[in-house]
Amino acid sequence: MSNRERTLNRTERLFALILLLQNRPSMTSRDLAEHFGVSRRTIFRDLRALSESGVPLTYADQGGYEILEGYQLPPLMLSARQAATLLVGAEFMKLQSDASLRKEADEVALKIRSVLPNQIRDYIDQLNERTVLDPYWLHERHVVDESEGSWYDLSEAVAQRRSVIMQYYTQSRDELTKRKVDPLGLVYYTDHWNLIAYDHLRDDIRNFLLDNIRSMFVLTERFTPPEGFDLEEHLKERGENPQNVRIIVRFAAQIYRWARPSIPAEIEEERQHDNAVDVTFYFENLKYVARWLLRFGTQAQVLEPAALREHVREEALALARLHQAEAVAEK
Repeated sequence: MSNRERTLNRTERLFALILLLQNRPSMTSRDLAEHFGVSRRTIFRDLRALSESGVPLTYADQGGYEILEGYQLPPLMLSARQAATLLVGAEFMKLQSDASLRKEADEVALKIRSVLPNQIRDYIDQLNERTVLDPYWLHERHVVDESEGSWYDLSEAVAQRRSVIMQYYTQSRDELTKRKVDPLGLVYYTDHWNLIAYDHLRDDIRNFLLDNIRSMFVLTERFTPPEGFDLEEHLKERGENPQNVRIIVRFAAQIYRWARPSIPAEIEEERQHDNAVDVTFYFENLKYVARWLLRFGTQAQVLEPAALREHVREEALALARLHQAEAVAEK
């Protein structure tokens, strides 16, 4: 007996079977049996039970089972753990800088809470009172005005393959440019969202930080993605970009567990020492890495390349001059 079969009783499997066929139609009895780890005879029995209970099952012309469009399940019943999972996810979305995400997450949380039985609702309320998601991030994040929230507009543009006109700020050049882009995907890195899009201005696929989009407008015009484009493959290739530089940083052991999740690239190698960890990764933007490293102060030392050490030194000196000027002004 498989783990899935042990985990799901028949009622749960029937419910899961409906959800699966609604989201992945044209699955054969063999596909379903492999998915749930049961025999085809069990699947046939389950399908017959669904049909007898009024679920409009049909067999597709191309093969496989489907549920006729328009069928809806009765309201979902959530366990305490499932409700907690959804609500913690909603709380995480409230930490985002995009106001539209925070607003929708708040409304989702209220809707979920409103349909919970009193016992589970009390459990969730007690959990909320005793759970805090990254209080430092909460206070430090850059807050985007609600009128400027772009995540949902961009997500619709990605899903519907509609081109976008936007005003984009490039920090390294202190420049605001008008871009027409074809949104290909949204990617979340550590603490910020990125748009992967074909940039008509640069005639290339580029990465755009959502926080740097000053204004945008989704066009009715539809686009065709570059032939053979795959988002995951693109991100993998970007990580293998020949312009990437080999970087080795030595972290104090006590800080590395906190630094590791925010490393802005795939880790190539980790070497443990008594009180330190040497981590190797590849990245093309040394100035970005230098600014990222400053948050760890003297607990992160650049071993190579020398160019990155110079960037860190310049950033640290600029920070020191800023505070020195403030100290003089206060005297």
